[in-house]
Amino acid sequence: MPRLTDARKELRRSQIADAAVRCFSRNGLERTSIADITAESGLSAGSIYAHYRNKADLVRAAAREVLAKRADAIGEYAAADAPPDPDELLSRLIAAIDPAEARVGVQTWGEATTNPAIRDIVVDMTDRMRAMLHDCVTARLVKVEHDEPARARERAAPIAHRIMALYQAELLYTALRTPTEETPS
Repeated sequence: MPRLTDARKELRRSQIADAAVRCFSRNGLERTSIADITAESGLSAGSIYAHYRNKADLVRAAAREVLAKRADAIGEYAAADAPPDPDELLSRLIAAIDPAEARVGVQTWGEATTNPAIRDIVVDMTDRMRAMLHDCVTARLVKVEHDEPARARERAAPIAHRIMALYQAELLYTALRTPTEETPS
């Protein structure tokens, strides 16, 4: 059997994680089995287990993929000559919310209250997202408002916290108002 290249492995991991997100969105974290993900991805259970040890690994991978998308966008905003103001930053983040990802996110938050492995994933991803928002707001304060970097970082902390809270509220709102059958595949 031929070996998979690193690029092919990453593509396969992404294919599996995307299938997992679709299943989690439709069925919920608890009711989704590896067999469901196998059927959704079109791969064998052996292939799935070759890339992920268990469902928690799949949840972690799905969360990282969603965060990576946000990280790319936020990084581009921060690198701009004039990063967006907080209201515009929040508007852009909200516009990019995918209903299926929102449902999986909210389910993951719920599971995090009783599952330490999932809690660790949620805390890590939330902290990373907040740090990215903090960096973007800091960049705005330095580049546009000409704050000193130290003062900008200090001023940015509560602003990033509020953006994160409002973004999470929009994720919850999207998850609750979008029926599963409306989710684009």
